[in-house]
Amino acid sequence: MHRRAFTVTAGLAGAAAALLLTACGGDDAATASGESGDPIRIGVVGASEDYWQVFYDLAADEGIEVELVNFTDYTQPNPALSQGQLDLNQFQHLQYLAAYNVANDDDLTPIGATAIYPLGLYSHEHDAIEDIPEGGEVAIPNDETNQARALLVLQDAGLITLEGGGSSTSLPSDVVEEESRVTVTPVAAEQTATALNSVDASVINNDFVADAGLEPAEALYQDQADSPGAQPYINIWVARADDAENETFQRLVDLYHSPEVQDASSQASGGTAVFTDNPADELGDILGGIETDLTAH
Repeated sequence: MHRRAFTVTAGLAGAAAALLLTACGGDDAATASGESGDPIRIGVVGASEDYWQVFYDLAADEGIEVELVNFTDYTQPNPALSQGQLDLNQFQHLQYLAAYNVANDDDLTPIGATAIYPLGLYSHEHDAIEDIPEGGEVAIPNDETNQARALLVLQDAGLITLEGGGSSTSLPSDVVEEESRVTVTPVAAEQTATALNSVDASVINNDFVADAGLEPAEALYQDQADSPGAQPYINIWVARADDAENETFQRLVDLYHSPEVQDASSQASGGTAVFTDNPADELGDILGGIETDLTAH
């Protein structure tokens, strides 16, 4: 496959620095986009990952011109999409989107799935779940979308019991102390790896595993991608509701599931990505259930 060059531009697009991928080298394919003929603007986090180059090349081969807009702040891609600065975004799971929609009275819509990235429990002190002592301390990320998931991981591992069986809206206050083996300490997500030096174990987001010098295979436990409890954490392509049926957008979703992109994406995740192709209507049903739960809280 002809490899087209990355052109990196610095600038602001609704407070986002843009990473623009442009085709060069004599390609004559016609541009395909939403409706305007402009490149399809996709908001992402981590546009420098190799799989985006592979994805871009495949899209260009089909005459679809895309522009990746790279964000370092997770709070910005959804407002940028809602306000029309983007055509699509692909950086979040269903739980995060539900929280955004509920908080902002918005209706951004999932149009395709990408993968689930299991959330793992790590320890410097213990080699197995069974070694974690009664009364041990476990650090978990304190952000609203990962905190509940971390609690569910600990419950699945047999370390805690959650009130009512737990859900994607569970809080540390829902831990049933008399039925739990450990206590939980919420900390900033980026501090969960550092906390390993002072606690029995930590639930650490994939984003920080490699930076901490850890390997995914070292996890004492991780949630199972095919379990109902993992459904809120399916990562997704997102569009405005009016664009949910856009055929070119759907073709981009399909291209992301090509073997070339998935191989490169798997390498970027250290082999932890579990790819999933849930249809849009199923993703919408899962999203609706999460939004109902959040509204009830």
